[in-house]
Amino acid sequence: MRLMPRSLFGRLLAVATLATLAALLLASVAIGHVLERFVMRGFDDRLDAQTMVLARAVDARGRFDTTRAIDLPGFDEAGSGWIWQVRSADGQVWRNGAEALPVPASRADAPPPPPPGMASERARDRDRSHPGEGRDRTGQRQHFRTLTLMRVGGPVAITASGPRRVVEAPLREAMLPLLGSLALLGIGLAAATLVQLRIGLRPLRTLQAALGNVIAGRQHHVPTDLPVELAPLAHELNTLIDQNAEGLAHARRHVANLAHGLKTPLAGLGLELADRDPDGRLAAMLADIDRRVSHHLRRARAAMPGAPGRGAIPLAPAIGDLVDVLRRVHADRPIAVDVAVDGVTVGVDAQDLDEMLGNLLDNAWRYAATAIGIAAVVDAGKAVITIDDDGPGLDANQRAEALVPGRRLDEAGPGHGFGLPITQELAELNGGGLVLGSSPTLGGLRATLTLPL
Repeated sequence: MRLMPRSLFGRLLAVATLATLAALLLASVAIGHVLERFVMRGFDDRLDAQTMVLARAVDARGRFDTTRAIDLPGFDEAGSGWIWQVRSADGQVWRNGAEALPVPASRADAPPPPPPGMASERARDRDRSHPGEGRDRTGQRQHFRTLTLMRVGGPVAITASGPRRVVEAPLREAMLPLLGSLALLGIGLAAATLVQLRIGLRPLRTLQAALGNVIAGRQHHVPTDLPVELAPLAHELNTLIDQNAEGLAHARRHVANLAHGLKTPLAGLGLELADRDPDGRLAAMLADIDRRVSHHLRRARAAMPGAPGRGAIPLAPAIGDLVDVLRRVHADRPIAVDVAVDGVTVGVDAQDLDEMLGNLLDNAWRYAATAIGIAAVVDAGKAVITIDDDGPGLDANQRAEALVPGRRLDEAGPGHGFGLPITQELAELNGGGLVLGSSPTLGGLRATLTLPL
């Protein structure tokens, strides 16, 4: 299972969400701790006040004077949970009401008696109270403070206890709005994070759109007025685009020079064959070679800067001529051909169009059982030409193999395995593409050729 999202947006959002949740949790714990300490301080002050009042009722010999004992508010109400107790060195115990002190949660909560014979420790503990936690007979949590007084008769322990709910109730009242505020803060931070990611990743979407425009031929370079982190990438992309363009131009010039270099030898060969070709077959072959060389020269000139644009070629007559030729070539295979391409005009070289459609139609004719369907529609500013047959078709692996130059799937018939790759290359050079798939209408192979209008 993949934990980290594949997109940058998802990764940044996940990290920001985890960091925000951790910060909010830490803030709630820290604020809750501060609030508890603040409330507990008031609680302890209230208990310490009672122990100090009781301490004044203990004389120098360690005897407790009940007439001088005063119950502060809370301690004067029976059953309120506020309890005080005084224990002398000889074991006598005085307390308010009949309630017993809470049992300490552990011995560590009970203050240890001062070591005998150590005056410094006794002096230090004389005015120091010790906190503790415990539970009363009903199981309710109690918090107490114990003050030990050193008297002539021995140590006197004064303890005051109060119900823990006195602290918990205001804490709950304070924490509920606090948690609500933190939740609103979390929502605000989440919204700010989304806005930040949208704005921060916008240059990447701009760069992606610019690359799409470069691929489609609508612009030559990607913009470089990007953030400093992306500007070097834009410069590298522009350098790569220029290098590819230079390499393509060099290849085209090489083809043009080669084709131009063949024109003169072909012309001389034609003159030499003038008297040695009585039936004209060699002259026809030579004319075909010359026509192909002229075609590549025209393509090279069309690709040069300042060259005129491609012409507008109606599909209907071009496909009609090819169908008539193929009917004669494959006269032994009567195939029904359905053509629906009226009104669609493409902007490509006429010979490129004949070569692309000729390769696709010839393949369809060779493998079709009884029928071929040819249709063309306009979609997203492109001409989409589909050629279907009712032959055996190809699976996904075979369709990929069929577009590899020189790779033949059927060694029984004629051919060299370059027809489909050449068609794909010509389509891409003209700003289109070729996709092989399954025919939804005839059940065989569907070749989808996309060309500019």
